[in-house]
Amino acid sequence: MDVTPLLDRLDETHLAVLFGLVTGGIFGVAAQRSSFCLRAATVEFARGSLGPKIAVWLLTFSTALVWVQSAVLMGLFRPDASRVMSITGSWSGAIIGGLMFGVGMVLARGCSGRLLVLASTGNLRSVVSGLIFAVVAQMALHGWLAPARTYLASLWTTPAGQNVDLLASVSAPPGTALALGLIIAAGAIWLAIRHRLGWAKLVFASGVGFAVAVGWVLTFSLSQSAFEPVSVNSVTFSGPSASMLMFFLTEDPVLDFDIGLVPGVVIGAFLAALLSRELKFQGFSDESQMRRSMLGAALMGFGAMLAGGCAIGAGVTGGSVFAATAWLALLCMWIGAVATDLIVDQRSGEAKAPRAANQLSATNL
Repeated sequence: MDVTPLLDRLDETHLAVLFGLVTGGIFGVAAQRSSFCLRAATVEFARGSLGPKIAVWLLTFSTALVWVQSAVLMGLFRPDASRVMSITGSWSGAIIGGLMFGVGMVLARGCSGRLLVLASTGNLRSVVSGLIFAVVAQMALHGWLAPARTYLASLWTTPAGQNVDLLASVSAPPGTALALGLIIAAGAIWLAIRHRLGWAKLVFASGVGFAVAVGWVLTFSLSQSAFEPVSVNSVTFSGPSASMLMFFLTEDPVLDFDIGLVPGVVIGAFLAALLSRELKFQGFSDESQMRRSMLGAALMGFGAMLAGGCAIGAGVTGGSVFAATAWLALLCMWIGAVATDLIVDQRSGEAKAPRAANQLSATNL
């Protein structure tokens, strides 16, 4: 994809911001209309169901593989040029950070991407949690928590100063990843039909995966034509949230893809909710919910930076290029989330049920 004509009209930094806005806008609309959320899928799985939320997540994940790997086969993108593949990966960071993120997203009742989408539609709980997520992410990147993140990430790293390509490590022939994506997509569609999900939701769920591919192709194309080095990246919310926070706190902020991504998601999700009449102000119901959400957001902020990405950044974007640490982080996010729902939410629900029954019996007496 040749972006030279665009560079004749815009400088590199402004074009990067524009690409971020476009990518974020697609993601925001698609995520809002599909209700895509890793936390919802993991909770559904923890409660013994392969239901519509898992179908949506699987369709998003699989279509990201399909779109991204199709772009690779067409020569529009090279995974080896991506930032996640060109830096040293951390096995320990993926494990510890992934588990922390999984715990946090269940406590906060949404992953970082979902919180941003909900905040755009008037959910004040998500606004508070999202701000805490961004602050802690920045602290883990360059602040007081950075030494702890660096130490934990350095415990076990990938060799040769770069991440491990799962496809290359097993000498997979060209087209293997695309075939895998199509197989998972077929399973997701079967599951969606079984639970009578409307086609509109399926289209928007695949749109989230499409947004990931758009981000990869646009940033890769810009990197091939720009004079200054450009980080080849796509949809993620740990680094961009921290960057967006500093954008408002510094006099001379850096303009790049990340700075356009977050506002793009906000605009896209807001417009989608507005057109579907789903804008609604919501707040915390009590102090315990607020404490729980704040703790969850903090765990997600540190966990995402340690794991190399959030549920979207590592789980879908990094997974779509088969970065080994991204797949490991995604697995640990599932484990952490399922365990938290089993230990915290389901046990507390069981504890409340007997109390409610006793109260009902007393009332009847």
